[in-house]
Amino acid sequence: MDRFIFYVDSFTAWVGKAFAWCILLLAFGTAYEVFVRYAMRDPTSWAFDISYMMYGTLFMMAGAYALARDSHVRGDVIYRLWKPRVQATIEFTLYFLFFFPGILAFIFAGADYAAESWSYNYGTGEVSINSPANVPISQFKTVIPIAGALLLLQGLAQVCRCISCLRTGHWPAHLEDVEEMEVRLLQTKEDAQALEEGRDSRRMTTDDMG
Repeated sequence: MDRFIFYVDSFTAWVGKAFAWCILLLAFGTAYEVFVRYAMRDPTSWAFDISYMMYGTLFMMAGAYALARDSHVRGDVIYRLWKPRVQATIEFTLYFLFFFPGILAFIFAGADYAAESWSYNYGTGEVSINSPANVPISQFKTVIPIAGALLLLQGLAQVCRCISCLRTGHWPAHLEDVEEMEVRLLQTKEDAQALEEGRDSRRMTTDDMG
């Protein structure tokens, strides 16, 4: 079970980090559009489509990665006060009551949505109506069921994590990953304080011996 959790977490982390590069394409497209619009008075016909497709793809494909890192928004005012086994029991129940039914509906609806999009224009796929560039968007809509499938896979890993917590009384550790800058600064400050306290203690010991 721990191995399954590890492999799923690693896979969703790889997918999330791979699609994180979409932010660079989004930034480049937006910056280029601003430059040509205001400096050259020649706006593009594709920048808007690229921006929402890159942002939407990044948002959806990083969903499983965020779930693996426990980064989704949670009202944990009461949750954090419970013992791990109580937390695991609540999460285990809610996954089957709400998460899996919702994700399965998301996958099936998204698959129908994508299939309909690919059926347009005699099977060549749907194009955007937001610009005259006729940017293809069927591949963007295909991301919807794929993102749902990744969330479903990660949800299974989260259920296994709940089962492990119910057995052992503590949550399995998450994979090491990026940290908030505030956390890193706080740790650095605490390390510096501990080092300074150690130096002061050694000075006091040396003075006493002298």
